Amino acid sequence: MSVAKSTKEKPSWVKIVKTYQSPDLRISIWQMVSSFVPFFILLTLSYFSIGISPLLTIPMGMLASLFVMRIFIIQHDCGHASFFKSQKWNNYVGIFCSIFTLTPYEFWRKSHAIHHAHNGDLNWRGIGDVYTMTVEEYEEASWWSKLKYRIYRNPYIMFTIGAPFQFLFTHRAIFSIWTARSDRGRWSLIRTDLVLLAVFVLAYFTIGIDKVLIVYGPVIIFSSIVGVWLFFVQHQYEDAYWSVVPDWDYKEAALKGSSFMNMNPVFHFFSGYIGYHHIHHLSPKIPNYKLAKCHYENPDFQDVPTMNLYDSACVVFSQLSLWDKKTERLINFKELRRRRAEERKLTTNKVLAS
Repeated sequence: MSVAKSTKEKPSWVKIVKTYQSPDLRISIWQMVSSFVPFFILLTLSYFSIGISPLLTIPMGMLASLFVMRIFIIQHDCGHASFFKSQKWNNYVGIFCSIFTLTPYEFWRKSHAIHHAHNGDLNWRGIGDVYTMTVEEYEEASWWSKLKYRIYRNPYIMFTIGAPFQFLFTHRAIFSIWTARSDRGRWSLIRTDLVLLAVFVLAYFTIGIDKVLIVYGPVIIFSSIVGVWLFFVQHQYEDAYWSVVPDWDYKEAALKGSSFMNMNPVFHFFSGYIGYHHIHHLSPKIPNYKLAKCHYENPDFQDVPTMNLYDSACVVFSQLSLWDKKTERLINFKELRRRRAEERKLTTNKVLAS
């Protein structure tokens, strides 16, 4: 991507998105109230429902998990310094949210910033995103690496085991402290673990750890599955954008490498408007509640990969896992096998013909 000199005028899209970047304190506070108040009410009801029937606890936990997604988006915006004008309050609120999302604030913030800076860049895969191999890399890999990758990319594993594992275990200091990219990231891991440990100790001497697990287990499992699902389909579709510097372009990566999830208002509410992912990647400084406004007021930002919930399911279960540099699209293992079988057949026919 060519960088404009300070003496030159910035691209027009930079000026456009800048008009949406100012947080509105009233809306930010209302988002916190409309997320945390129903969340705590549902947790309380879930706790008291245990004495009636665990069958009541699970659906309430699933509903509470939708508010956890909103809380995660608040943490997410704080990490981008787009939720409040004050960096101090962004950090305070982001750290507070991290207790409920089980996601260390500074640790996640750093890797997510790398994801934004290099979205769609083949030289920066696997940091803050879903790792994707090229066809050439996969074919040159050992059988063990191929097996691990196929397990990793299998949707039945990724969205049943992988998603909860990411939030319950990968975000714990014992697993990730050595991969933290800063001292603040390491302390973020440790601090989050200590707070969670304190919660469990308190629960042990009061309501019981078993009740915490019954109440909060379904919350974190369901929210992690839905959250990973949304993040996956917003970057992993057939015509996704992948390139390398110097051909890689920030705007192209944002508008072609990030999808627009065209959902109904209810889903947009619970997902914190992250479905407008192309706008978010174009300008992470735009608060989540202004993403839709930026999208609909600027036709140039609307010609982007678009899908609904049904389309997202098709993307997930089509198992597009390999980036094909020749056709510039994601393909699945079945297509690769078919392609190689046709090549072998063509070669055999040529040998026989000669």
